[in-house]
Amino acid sequence: MERRQFIKSSCQACLLGASGVLLAELVACSPGYQIIKTEVVDNSLDVPLSAFAQSNIQFVRPRGWSYDLVVQKKADDHFESMLLQCTHQQNQVVPTGNGFLCHLHGSQYDKDGNVTKGPAELPLRKFKTEIQKDKLIIHLKG
Repeated sequence: MERRQFIKSSCQACLLGASGVLLAELVACSPGYQIIKTEVVDNSLDVPLSAFAQSNIQFVRPRGWSYDLVVQKKADDHFESMLLQCTHQQNQVVPTGNGFLCHLHGSQYDKDGNVTKGPAELPLRKFKTEIQKDKLIIHLKG
């Protein structure tokens, strides 16, 4: 590996780690937000609906994943789940007051995951959700 590539890879790893810490700090100091830690079972995640009693936005951390998900309860009582991974160069994105930001190259997304400022061109990846009894199921495939 060339020195230049090694330095670039090392910097990206550091930024990814720092972004993860920053996300945890932002979530910890935000009212009503929590990080829900859960296991991936049969390519899906279970989130208790009671988690949305205080806030319509929650963060989900699947065990073994490098990126968290944000889950938003919408006005019509459906849920939207997005991966907090920049679609430009796969770095962690963090919440801002009105959307999400990738600190590496400055890509910005609105609260629905649509790109508002590049260099990213694609929206944040979304996952299908469904309600089963007292749980929200997030389907990670299909």
